[in-house]
Amino acid sequence: MRRRASRRAALGFLVAIAGALIATGCDSLPGRPKGDADESAQATDFETLYANNCAGCHGADGRRGPALALHDPLYLALVPPDRLRSIVEDGVPGTAMTAFSKRSGGSLTGAQIDALVHGLREQWSRAEAPLGAAPPPYGAPLGDSGRGAGVYAAACASCHGAEGHGGAKGHDIVDPSFLALVSDQALRTTVIVGRTDLGMPDWRGKHGTPLTSQQVSDLVAWIAAHRAPVVGRPASGDPRG
Repeated sequence: MRRRASRRAALGFLVAIAGALIATGCDSLPGRPKGDADESAQATDFETLYANNCAGCHGADGRRGPALALHDPLYLALVPPDRLRSIVEDGVPGTAMTAFSKRSGGSLTGAQIDALVHGLREQWSRAEAPLGAAPPPYGAPLGDSGRGAGVYAAACASCHGAEGHGGAKGHDIVDPSFLALVSDQALRTTVIVGRTDLGMPDWRGKHGTPLTSQQVSDLVAWIAAHRAPVVGRPASGDPRG
């Protein structure tokens, strides 16, 4: 009798659970994906998209992150709009910049990428950038590393040290781990737009002596020459990134 009563009690407990699931719906099971109800997967709001996908590398407000500042009118004036979208969509092979487009293995739809790129330009660009000065072109072939050593000594060594291994005001820019994470184009972009959020001036320098496009190319060649081979990276001089 006791065993039969126990079976009845267990059966009643299972029936109660089944009734609760029917009443609440299977979607309320803990851990079950909620599909379209997940707002972050469907968001086209710039702030949400940026916070969820970009802030970890580029900083919470587009500045002071480990990667290039996106909240920078000079950068947004320099980079071609189609190139900016391509970087978000497909990433930069061989670097830490991953692809975000679903067709390339990422998590964002075309509409979300449109919203993200439009938001960057709408909120963080300025019509007057770059303040009337014409910066060197966004992309260009690598120059001569021998000449680049002289450019480095004149324009960069006071902050980054005589050999590029870091100084009182700048980090090590020839460190193999650092160079393994960035493309040649990323180096060129940083030389041109600087990291003003971290105190690094743009191509015009601290004393108003701008670098020419050739000097930028030579300087990038000198820095890139310190890079150790990285599996999967395009050949040096590839314009992507």
